[in-house]
Amino acid sequence: MVSVSLYTLGCKVNQLESEAIAHAFSVQGFRVLPWDRAAGEQGADILVFNTCTVTSKAEQKARRVIRKALRDHPKAVLMVTGCYAQVAREALDALGKEGGADGLDTNRLMVVSGDTKSLLLDMPRFLAETMPEEVAPVSLSQWLREKERSRTPASERFRFIPGDFSRHSRASVKIQDGCDNYCSYCRVRLARGRSVSLEADHIRAALQALEAKGYAEAVLTGVNITQYRDTGIHRERALHLGPLLGYLLAGTERIRLRLSSLEPEGLTEELLAVLAHPRIRPHFHLSLQSGSPRVLKQMGRRYTPEDVEKGIRRLRAVKDDPFLGCDIITGFPGETEEAFEETYAFCRCSGFAWIHAFPYSPRPGTAAYTYPEAVSERDAVLRVERLGALGRAGRQAYSRRWQGREVEAILEASKEPHPPFVPAVSDNYLKLLVLFSDPEPPPEGSAIRCRIRGLPFRGEGFSRFDALGEYLQDEPG
Repeated sequence: MVSVSLYTLGCKVNQLESEAIAHAFSVQGFRVLPWDRAAGEQGADILVFNTCTVTSKAEQKARRVIRKALRDHPKAVLMVTGCYAQVAREALDALGKEGGADGLDTNRLMVVSGDTKSLLLDMPRFLAETMPEEVAPVSLSQWLREKERSRTPASERFRFIPGDFSRHSRASVKIQDGCDNYCSYCRVRLARGRSVSLEADHIRAALQALEAKGYAEAVLTGVNITQYRDTGIHRERALHLGPLLGYLLAGTERIRLRLSSLEPEGLTEELLAVLAHPRIRPHFHLSLQSGSPRVLKQMGRRYTPEDVEKGIRRLRAVKDDPFLGCDIITGFPGETEEAFEETYAFCRCSGFAWIHAFPYSPRPGTAAYTYPEAVSERDAVLRVERLGALGRAGRQAYSRRWQGREVEAILEASKEPHPPFVPAVSDNYLKLLVLFSDPEPPPEGSAIRCRIRGLPFRGEGFSRFDALGEYLQDEPG
């Protein structure tokens, strides 16, 4: 039987979509190999690359990995999809032709644009029916081209609901895609299109199915979930994110909900009221991008630092010391040293438990691509390092504040076994090593209660954990 392996770059939406593609292959009986095994003696016959276009480095990494795969796997078929495939199809097509000088089959690389990515959910059945033992690149390419002629409608974006999450301990549900913002630095909207939302009834049904399978937690994800809007004709008024959460909580019994990134302007009173519910995880990540009012304006963001500060106060009022993280872009055109210091001071005063900082990357097709006053790459990277150190210190301080307190947690698969400890993620997003006296702890994905007992051991393999935990009991239900 044909085997497949997936390599994913980018956001949680991409990760979820790769999970669904892997599940589609598994259902048809294909072997799905972890990426690190795809290069071994049992190398995969099909390599799927789910790409990202947020930064030039993400695109460079995609090209580098694809070129290496073409060299290392001369008989494998490569499927390239995702946001980078949507905006730069010709550049990716050219990678396949590079192998021609070595006499390799240049038809092995096939680009599936981001808006027709759902064809990869149908491809396993086609392969199972026509070429279960050996892939014929020409026939597969012809099938793809025929299918792509009828452009995938927006509703196809929500077919990516895996029946199983074999690659992650926690489930995810994609509730929204695309974005209606016109941020001057971002071309994800060019790749993903306008904001579209999955109907609330479908989301509730997906959560009910996950709950019935025993999943204790689900992440609600999308490109910009604060733009969620269900305008179904059977509704008296549109459902935005706050009312949606209330509707989902009322239609489920036990499953906990975690939210992916939130836009600061989306922290409405309606949303904040429902975030207080005990089944909403106390973990919020804000797409802040800058703490300088002038830079935010140049970025085309729809809020001020004062708006964000107000939102942070409200989040901390509805949850007991929640985990708060943020995204920051450094080196945006015109970001002076003074403007960066405004951002640094804002992050320090906000007490974020994590800061995801990355340097600005000029993106063709965006307004900022032509902005003057470029900041040197060196300065942008140094600013990332300063914010990274601040974020690490904030995370350590947050972990210390929770020592001695009880938390809920979801057990995860152990990549690096540390018996009698088992890795877990707490409800407030701390990475834990939980101590079990029983040689057979509960299975991966189980919900437990534990007490945070201290910082993790020093040494190799422990650096990714925030704290140690003492197992107390399984969560009921």
